[in-house]
Amino acid sequence: MPRLSDETREERRRHILTSAWRCFSRDGFHATSMDDVITATGMSSSAVYRYFRSKDDLILAAADESLALVRNLFSGLLEQRPTPSPAQVVAAMVAELRDRAPEQGDDLRRIAIQAWGEALRTPELAERTRSFYLDVRGSLTELAGRWREEGRLGPQADTEAVASVLTSLMPGLLVGRYLVDPVSVDRMVEGLSALASAFPQGQDGDGL
Repeated sequence: MPRLSDETREERRRHILTSAWRCFSRDGFHATSMDDVITATGMSSSAVYRYFRSKDDLILAAADESLALVRNLFSGLLEQRPTPSPAQVVAAMVAELRDRAPEQGDDLRRIAIQAWGEALRTPELAERTRSFYLDVRGSLTELAGRWREEGRLGPQADTEAVASVLTSLMPGLLVGRYLVDPVSVDRMVEGLSALASAFPQGQDGDGL
């Protein structure tokens, strides 16, 4: 049998992953079996197991990919000049977590929701998820520091506290998208502004 090129191996690995994502998006982690994934790929079982030893490996890969979407969002925001405003960052979060269209039947946002529950029972996934949120919070802390320097936040604003609040919005946006009602950018900004005005610290600077 001729040796596969690195490009072909990566294409096959990606095909298996996207097939698994479609199954996970439709049926969830626990209702999806390896046989389901193998059938979805159209490949032999030996070929699939050559790339992924178990369903747990596929779950970890799916969770990594879904979390990377959000990590890349904030990395991109950090690179923007001029610095995006707090309202623009919230708008970007809403667009990414609420409005991104599924690709070929695999909705990585649904997988992200499942990954939270899975992280409670899988130490490796829990550590990866924790690392992801720390990375995102670090990016948001840096953005908040710029806002403070630019006068968008008060001079005494705690940038880590601001980052923690924004990080906490992400699960709520996903829950709203799938279980309640999607929230518009205007409603999100309006609600955050109203809430900030209820706290003494929120009266310093321009806020959101």
